[in-house]
Formats: sequence, C-alpha cells, structure tokens
Amino acid sequence: MTHGNAIETREERPTWPALRRGWRRRCPNCGSGHILSGYLKVRDACPVCREPLHHHRADDGPAYLAILIVGHLMAPLLLFVFETWRPEPLTLFTIFAVGCTALTLYLLPRLKGAIVAFQWARFMHGFGRAA
Repeated sequence: MTHGNAIETREERPTWPALRRGWRRRCPNCGSGHILSGYLKVRDACPVCREPLHHHRADDGPAYLAILIVGHLMAPLLLFVFETWRPEPLTLFTIFAVGCTALTLYLLPRLKGAIVAFQWARFMHGFGRAA
C-alpha cells in the first residue's frame, strides 16, 4: 500500500495460529503473554512482547457466539435426554440450567480471545497501523 512516497509493508499474520493463541487467551503475536487481565478485560498491550491490543472491537461478538454455540449444543441434547429418560421437569431444568451456564462461562473468555486474535491477524480496527 502506498501513501505518497512512503511505502507501508505488512508482514504476514497467519490466521489459524493466531486464533489458537487467542482461544488459549494468549497474545496473538507471541503466544506467551496473557491477553486478558480479568475474566473478559482485554489488556492494552501484551505484557511479554508489548503488542498493542487496545484496538480490538470484540463488543458483543463473544456473547453472540457463546449463545449460538450453547444453544446449538444444548437444545438437541435437551430433546434427546427428555425423549430417552423422561426426567422430572425440575430435574431437567436444573441440569440444563447449570450446564448452559457452565458452558457459557467457559466459552466467553476463549471466544473473546479468538475474536481479538482474528482482528489482529486480519489487520482490523487499527491492528497493524504504525504506532
């Protein structure tokens, strides 16, 4: 990409390794530093390689994907369990409420890391811009 006389070159950023690192909640650049400082709070920069991460725009993406995945896994499972064993309604509700909550809480930080890593790998939202 050219801007006047200056030429900006972008190094290759493979998407799949970055997604795997993000899923593990690691920096998409080095794979060593933690990308999250809390449960869902993304650090401004990687503590190891100092890669800026504040550009991310994950917003509601992780929650949307978590709902999509949990719904598509648990709804057929709910139907299967109900049709096969016919448990009491309160038992069925309790088991699936706990299961849905646990799976959602497991997925949210991993999906957030993966979305931030995807944005980093694709130079989206300011990732890759000269500092």
